[in-house]
Amino acid sequence: MPTALITGASAGLGAEFAHQLADRGADLVLVARSRDALDALAGELAERRGVAVEVLVADLAVEADVARVVARIADAARPIDVLVNNAGFGLPLRFADNDIADEVRHLRVHVEAPMRLMHAALGVMRGRGGRIINVASVAGFISRSTYSACKAWLIGFSRWANTEYAPDGVTVTALCPGFVHTTFHSRMGLAEGQEGVPRILWLDAPYVVRAGLRAAARGRAVTIPSLRYKAIVALSRLVPRSLTAGVARRGRM
Repeated sequence: MPTALITGASAGLGAEFAHQLADRGADLVLVARSRDALDALAGELAERRGVAVEVLVADLAVEADVARVVARIADAARPIDVLVNNAGFGLPLRFADNDIADEVRHLRVHVEAPMRLMHAALGVMRGRGGRIINVASVAGFISRSTYSACKAWLIGFSRWANTEYAPDGVTVTALCPGFVHTTFHSRMGLAEGQEGVPRILWLDAPYVVRAGLRAAARGRAVTIPSLRYKAIVALSRLVPRSLTAGVARRGRM
């Protein structure tokens, strides 16, 4: 059985990745900050899907916790075949209004942690094969504060890594959804209606995860679920950055 490690697995896209990978017969290592949520999900998946599920409680903004996840990934005796870097969160204010400590934590979770986990995974996957899925965002193609900057880095790094390590049998895919029905926005204290985003732009988590897994299986470096968001990204390349930045202030992708 393949084994998949998923960060941010307690809810949203992370939990959906866990369900869909378990449906495909993968054993799981679930990583998140909330033990209660992880234990509940692990129990459900083990009972209903019959897969082995390991729980690893970790805050990826904390050095010691990242080191524990890295150690698990680097354990060649229990190799990870699929790594899903999904953990993330949004900040409610504009950059200058957020506490700088929150901005630094945001950077660690969105950039440093995926980089370190990928480094550990590549050390085990090269030569034996594996898949890495980095949950990025359409925001990575649009100018918007540190969230967009972090996602742009993840997209660019995934493009390079997918080409670099394809000869070693490893694929690296950046999954770039737009607005998704998850708990991402509510954790910032925002209801979906408060985002000012048309209903047509919201995507369902199962659809997004299926698109990500399909793209990874095909070895694609970047995938944008839905034609509407592909059109938005194409259009964003043709209009001034000041315009896309202004539109992006209406909500977080």
